Amino acid sequence: MCRPAFLPPHPVQCRSVACRRADTSRLPYSCVTPRELTVSNEEVLAFETDCHLFQDCGFPAPSVWSFLFEPIFTVGPIEFNKIMLLALLGTALILTFFWAAFANPKVVPGKLQMVAEAGYDFVRRGVAREIMGKKGEPFVPLLVSLFFFVWVMNIWAVIPFAQFPVTSAIAFPAVLAAVVWVTYMTVTFRTNGFVGGIRNLCVPSGLPKPIYVILTPIEFFSNVILRPFTLTVRLFANMFAGHLLLLLFITATWYMLGTLGGTLYAIPAFVFALILTGFELFIQALQAYVFVVLTANYLSQALEEAH
Repeated sequence: MCRPAFLPPHPVQCRSVACRRADTSRLPYSCVTPRELTVSNEEVLAFETDCHLFQDCGFPAPSVWSFLFEPIFTVGPIEFNKIMLLALLGTALILTFFWAAFANPKVVPGKLQMVAEAGYDFVRRGVAREIMGKKGEPFVPLLVSLFFFVWVMNIWAVIPFAQFPVTSAIAFPAVLAAVVWVTYMTVTFRTNGFVGGIRNLCVPSGLPKPIYVILTPIEFFSNVILRPFTLTVRLFANMFAGHLLLLLFITATWYMLGTLGGTLYAIPAFVFALILTGFELFIQALQAYVFVVLTANYLSQALEEAH
């Protein structure tokens, strides 16, 4: 792996010519480890802790390396890193929260049960019932699970010491989209049968027959291929961009500290970082809501009988 020259030096472990290259800004990169696409904690921060304005070290803008982590430990070919740890912790928190809230439900709910019921009812009434009607009742557990999982994975971005949204690693949105896609396909063919399912996916009703020659492949591409892709990219791109912006302003704040003149510039950067943090809290909840709304829309279409 190659890294910017402004990062703390590490022992060089290879000497081949291929290990040296230059990026688009012509900064020299040197090979520091044979393992590709992994970085240390210093590289994740993307700047030296003693690098500040007017010290001729250059502004270390965040990059893709801010989303890559050294493994905490490995088991054979499997690497366990910070992202996986946050995902497991988030899952454990969700399970613990709902277990504690509903282990001994009461007619007059306590505070924890009341909060859990409010969250469950929000998804049940505001998404499942609103979009799917009574047919959506069997899918409420799935929608609630998706909502809270996506929300908690997003909110890690603003939790101290975690400070990384799990869903900005594209593998997690991709797996969630795959779960939704498999459920969507299963419900479609179970409700309509094989022929009816194909018609549901590819043949919109009520149109002149000649138009089907054009619309059928478009509908197939849109419903079968494009939906899981857009569901993945929508969540991933929003969280990736949000985290990158936060990193940019936080890095700029630290970089400009150290001198009186630099500190004056650091204040507005810090204020913008705080504003962005508040905005990210809104986006994190919004993206979880959008994800389950789209899921409910897909399932609602799957439950429609083909004509």
